[in-house]
Amino acid sequence: EVQLQASGGGLVQAGGSLRLSCAASGFTFDDYYNIGWFRQAPGKEREGVSCISSSDGSTYYADSVKGRFTISSDNAKNTVYLQMNSLKPEDTAVYYCAAEWDPYGGSCLVHSPSSYDYWGQGTQVTVSS
Repeated sequence: EVQLQASGGGLVQAGGSLRLSCAASGFTFDDYYNIGWFRQAPGKEREGVSCISSSDGSTYYADSVKGRFTISSDNAKNTVYLQMNSLKPEDTAVYYCAAEWDPYGGSCLVHSPSSYDYWGQGTQVTVSS
């Protein structure tokens, strides 16, 4: 059974940092699964934040987080991390990790949440001003 477990959220002041973790079970990242991070603030649509490709390790970032967030993977632990620095109040949301099966390889995107097959339960990030 494929499962994703997101953790690491919390309350932080603006300018602070958090590191989110996404632990996967039931598959390995080598099995052509891209991992993406999405977030959803109250009253807003789910927004793609970042992803990492299983085929070549390439990464993608939304403009809103570029230069502040870094995605990485530890294949030995089957875990993907999202390091979030210089956090802003507008980063407040529930953050979800998701897995997209992509046997064709190449880069990943987070424009379409529906292309992701498996989702974690979400972890709350709150940034106070």
